[in-house]
Amino acid sequence: MKRVLTIAGAAAQGSAGIQADLKTFQERDVYGMSVITATVANNSKTDQGIFIREIEEIEAQFYAATEMVGVDAVKTGMLFSAEIIEQVSRLLEDIPVPYKVIDPVMIGKMGSQLLADDAIEVLKEQLIPQATVITPNRLEAEKLLGRKIPSELEGLKQATKELYDFKPQSVLLKAGKVEDQAVDIYFDGQSFEIFRMPLIDTIHTSGAGCTFAACLTAELAKNVPMTRAVEVSKQVVHDAIEHALSFGKGIGSVRHGASRQK
Repeated sequence: MKRVLTIAGAAAQGSAGIQADLKTFQERDVYGMSVITATVANNSKTDQGIFIREIEEIEAQFYAATEMVGVDAVKTGMLFSAEIIEQVSRLLEDIPVPYKVIDPVMIGKMGSQLLADDAIEVLKEQLIPQATVITPNRLEAEKLLGRKIPSELEGLKQATKELYDFKPQSVLLKAGKVEDQAVDIYFDGQSFEIFRMPLIDTIHTSGAGCTFAACLTAELAKNVPMTRAVEVSKQVVHDAIEHALSFGKGIGSVRHGASRQK
């Protein structure tokens, strides 16, 4: 059984982050492990809603997973601070992992800032160059590039090429709505692949990005070729959004196991 590690924040409401990753790993039949970098628990009762874990705890979780089990692929999600990114970068440099999926999580569905401003440059300089693939959405790509990205396909392809200049092995831009379709753009330095699915009219998409990156990580761990891994992940997320859950308050959750239930 392939072993997959997620290094990310925990989302108390269960739709995104570590929770989404582990649910998705289970659905894709890989052995999931986690390194929790922070807890996101925004609510109306407490003054604080984001809690950052100590560097020593992050390091201990990483070594517990990699020493006791081992790892075939790693996904990173919410890392929040420059200090955490620097430590995670060092940890990932020290172990031979065939696949590293870097999901540059920056902004939550409810607008929470999930990456400190001073951490963006550290992310670009230290972690992204280690990536097998980076998986930013359009807003995250704009943050990384420091500019607005046009919504038409050619402008999005140009942005994808510019993201490749940060030296990952490849880029998957989750472009979102393009010409009334849900579009993702993949670039490996040589050629583009465009992935399209029908748009689903819903606001209940919490966890979609995490689920996509987690599924991609699981498929790569199983040595599925990249373009096929993207196709599988896009279908899984499409199903998860199509059968999303609404809890009557705000943005609801994607259904991580929807593909199995069809």
